[in-house]
Amino acid sequence: MTTAVLITGASSGIGRATAERLLAQPGFTVYATARQPEAIADLGRAGAKVLALDVTDEASMVAAVGAVEEQHGSVGVLINNAGYGEYGTIEEAELDAVRRQFETNVFGFSRMIQLVLPGMRAAGAGRIVNIGSMGGRVTFPVGGYYHATKYAVEAITDALRFETAPFGIHTSLIAPGLIRTGFGATASRTLAASGKAAGPYAALRAAADEQMATSYASPVLAAEPDAVASAVEHAVTSRRPRPRYTVTPAAKAIVQSRRFLGSGLFDAYLRLQFKSKK
Repeated sequence: MTTAVLITGASSGIGRATAERLLAQPGFTVYATARQPEAIADLGRAGAKVLALDVTDEASMVAAVGAVEEQHGSVGVLINNAGYGEYGTIEEAELDAVRRQFETNVFGFSRMIQLVLPGMRAAGAGRIVNIGSMGGRVTFPVGGYYHATKYAVEAITDALRFETAPFGIHTSLIAPGLIRTGFGATASRTLAASGKAAGPYAALRAAADEQMATSYASPVLAAEPDAVASAVEHAVTSRRPRPRYTVTPAAKAIVQSRRFLGSGLFDAYLRLQFKSKK
């Protein structure tokens, strides 16, 4: 009998790369999900089971988990990947947009965990792999609310790992750095729409947008989605998965720099990085 792997947000980026990797692994039945199943029809042709799943819709989440459990008894592996970045300054960001971001990145993420856990506990086994971010340990300007969602993912994952270990459930956090997906474009688009062109934070927003574009284009700072998929694969297949995987050398360096520099020196570093060059 194969292990059922349920992946949220598989239409692009990290979710898609993970589905493609695990389809090549023996012993797994991969359930790839997206809000629009037609967006992942090619994964179905490659061997995945395709399901509709919107992590902001309760009925959708219940139906997807139920479909997997009907065939396998329980979800063997949950890869909690769905999420996005809504950018803007703390003062200017629309709180309705902030709420939508939390609904996906925190509440939908948490509800998926709640739905799969009873089956995993009954089976006495299971794995939960949560896709977080280096942004759950380091905060950059104009992304405060996004970072708050990823700090929440860190806290939830740490608590979950301890709470469920007695039931044979392994929990891992994947913390990527800059990955070349649609994330950067979404962050840039939402940042541009978040404040007035001549507002008090216009120069900061312009500098941040320039910094993001440069960083995502850098072969040193950014990586392809498969780098994250490789870490997910290890968390899923290893006999002893790690509690946390930080992906990309740049992400590891930034996290450690923030830890050792402290707030004052790190703020000084940010002032240099986010100074407008125009």
